[in-house]
Amino acid sequence: MEFYLLEEFRKVLESRKREIEEILARLRGELATPVEGDIWDEGDFAAFYQEQSREELLYAKLREELEEIERALGKIREGSYGICEMCEEEIELERLRVKPFARYCIECRRIVEQEHRKRS
Repeated sequence: MEFYLLEEFRKVLESRKREIEEILARLRGELATPVEGDIWDEGDFAAFYQEQSREELLYAKLREELEEIERALGKIREGSYGICEMCEEEIELERLRVKPFARYCIECRRIVEQEHRKRS
């Protein structure tokens, strides 16, 4: 991959990484126990824990995306960015523009998803 493209993807990944880190820091502050007096009845209790569950799910998804971004940035440093982890062919540029931390080309991603569905 050409240097200017690597630099473009590095900037996109670094920007998203900072954005996720800011969101995670904010969520960490919000993922706490209720303040006494905030919960008046069972409805308040249920609403609080439902919101808490959503925030925990979002937190987990963002952590997962952050790990993928860090992996992609490591590949840029190593010189293996944009190479499919399965077939070792180049990942299509269009795919990387949509998902800059993609680990697989389109065809191999389909295979991975099919295998995942079989195990589920």
